[in-house]
Amino acid sequence: MTQVAVIGGGAWGTAISIVLGRKSHHRVRLWALEEDVCETISSRHINERFLPGYTIPDTVSATNNLAHALDSAEIVVSVMPSHHCRRVFEDMAPALSPAVLFVSATKGVENETLLRMTEVITEVLGRRGKFKPRLGALSGPSFAREVARGDPTAITIASEDTDLAHVVQHEFSDPSFRVYTNDDVAGVELGGALKNVIAIAAGVCDGLGLGHNTAAALITRGLHEITRLAVACGARPETMSGLAGLGDLVLTCTGDLSRNRTVGVELGRGHKLAEIIAGMRGMVAEGVLTTNAAVGLARKYNVEMPITEQMHAILQQGKSPRDAIHDLMTRRSTSEVALYKS
Repeated sequence: MTQVAVIGGGAWGTAISIVLGRKSHHRVRLWALEEDVCETISSRHINERFLPGYTIPDTVSATNNLAHALDSAEIVVSVMPSHHCRRVFEDMAPALSPAVLFVSATKGVENETLLRMTEVITEVLGRRGKFKPRLGALSGPSFAREVARGDPTAITIASEDTDLAHVVQHEFSDPSFRVYTNDDVAGVELGGALKNVIAIAAGVCDGLGLGHNTAAALITRGLHEITRLAVACGARPETMSGLAGLGDLVLTCTGDLSRNRTVGVELGRGHKLAEIIAGMRGMVAEGVLTTNAAVGLARKYNVEMPITEQMHAILQQGKSPRDAIHDLMTRRSTSEVALYKS
């Protein structure tokens, strides 16, 4: 029997719990901050708030007690919003040990430090727990509702620890959920985080009533600038052509289930960011915060990211989406193939 703790009771954390709970040898404890989430899972095996309509296996139990969730856990899956990662791991550190395998499934970058989630976890546990965690990053094209429904899905576990990657691949994989391994942690994490910024931009284009030409150009050039920044941060360019790069980018830019794309659509229709966020009922569009971190990383590594910069101006400075599109289209002409220059 394998004891797994999933920390984060949102849609994605619940979907991962459903995947893990499909295996009879797993016992999964899902930690959720919200008491109503724990109540509906315990009483009806449904996360009514964040993932209604999808039955959670009996092998999954819910709790809002961190110590109980972590008790005897052999694998800890981190699925909280990126801006809560440091605080939650600070709280968890006393209950954790070097024997635990950690999987980060959060797609974001910490705004204040510009650290990726695995870097945040390593820093916290090194200081508070006094050990270096065995850790991997799980990412790829995966809408929670489709994963919960059992639609065929393929994602990647990235870790420098080959044994950990293979354990996670074995424990998570089933006929509906295929896990590939990778050792480019920076590339997999940055691909998963930065694509959310481009997805907001794709939504903006849709909200403005722009067509397929615009969407195709945006996705292609968005991949270009994500790759430039990821490579500057130490990632391999080929990772950005894989599941955690191109795969996740296409999904999030084109799928109606994308929260980030939805935020962009509403911005394009003229709604204000504050009212859009308020209407999401507690769900998180990671790209809103990641845009700040992406601009910070671009400045740190002197990487030009025109789409990201325009999204930052829309989100943080109230720039008109039409003005942002105009400024992108009237930039100085350059070569398409100059991918890693400057």
